[in-house]
Amino acid sequence: MKFVLAPDSFKESMSSKEACNAMERGIKKVLPNAECIKVPMADGGEGTVEALVHGTDGKIVNVIVTPPLGERKVSAIYGILGNGTTAIIEMASASGIHLVKREERNPLLTTTYGTGEIIKDALDKGIKHFVIGIGGSATNDGGAGMIQALGGKLLDKYGNQVSFGGGALKNIEKIDLSELDKRLKEVTIEVACDVTNPLIGENGASAVFGPQKGATSEMVKELDRNLAHYAECIKRDIGKDVAYEEGAGAAGGLGAALLAFLNADLKKGIELVIKHTELSKKVEGADFVFTGEGSIDNQTIYGKTPMGVAQVAKSKRVKTIAFAGKVGEGVENLYDIGINSIFSIMTGVSTLEEALENGRKNLEKTTENIVRALIK
Repeated sequence: MKFVLAPDSFKESMSSKEACNAMERGIKKVLPNAECIKVPMADGGEGTVEALVHGTDGKIVNVIVTPPLGERKVSAIYGILGNGTTAIIEMASASGIHLVKREERNPLLTTTYGTGEIIKDALDKGIKHFVIGIGGSATNDGGAGMIQALGGKLLDKYGNQVSFGGGALKNIEKIDLSELDKRLKEVTIEVACDVTNPLIGENGASAVFGPQKGATSEMVKELDRNLAHYAECIKRDIGKDVAYEEGAGAAGGLGAALLAFLNADLKKGIELVIKHTELSKKVEGADFVFTGEGSIDNQTIYGKTPMGVAQVAKSKRVKTIAFAGKVGEGVENLYDIGINSIFSIMTGVSTLEEALENGRKNLEKTTENIVRALIK
């Protein structure tokens, strides 16, 4: 029998690769000669680099970059896929909220400069295509830092580069891209973006995401005004109107910069991962597809990994079984899109800490039991 194993990570318990291995161990206990095709998955957020690197036999690259508050440099990673010409980047590796202590979070000051440094490093290695995940940011600078790192000039009234952070955007008088890295004209960029928020307004980057990055109500108003000014400068100097584009507000407005300056395409994260792992090709001829993640509930249908995997499997007329640490309310709608069964891997009452610690063992055991039922 052929099984395609395509889970996301079970957050704080196991990575998608570890979940694949646990599933494989469970299958092999019942069917030692079964063919297990392991395709670690992600939906564009945390774990996407690891999933795509492992799914394509690529490699991890370490790079030293500027962190969100611009202090001493930190180590970040990105991936180069097996084809050698595609880079997968999680902006959070350089500009993520986890890099800033809770008491120091201030989107007036945080920058995406480190994300630009990662892109530059990949350009130095001959990369021609980028896949960039833009979740988990600490920033609200509209991607200004990223553009500065790549050679763009955001100039104040004195002709100097404006400083880092969303608070400095109000000082921009002119955008000059004459020294923007010329190699960017020769690359294509796909952005994993699962939010549709515009750059500004009541549903924009500052209002919706600013508070979780440390913004007070007054800071939210200031940040939104600054992004509006930034958008006007982009429209005037670059000829791109990104203020209300869907996804422009992602990652504190990084989506807007990617659209305006780098001509990127914003797509759903799971769609990009499915494309670059060639999941559809790997599912052909399978008997079953196993997928899953930490929690499956009524939000799963909105672009989460199990949904995307199940749709691919359904198109190939292959049944999908999903696993989760927690099975929440409203999962019935998932049966209409191709998931045939959903199982919790929990084996009894336990604390959260115990459940996370025993995740791999529980997934292995649940997989084993399901396979025993399948072959009867």
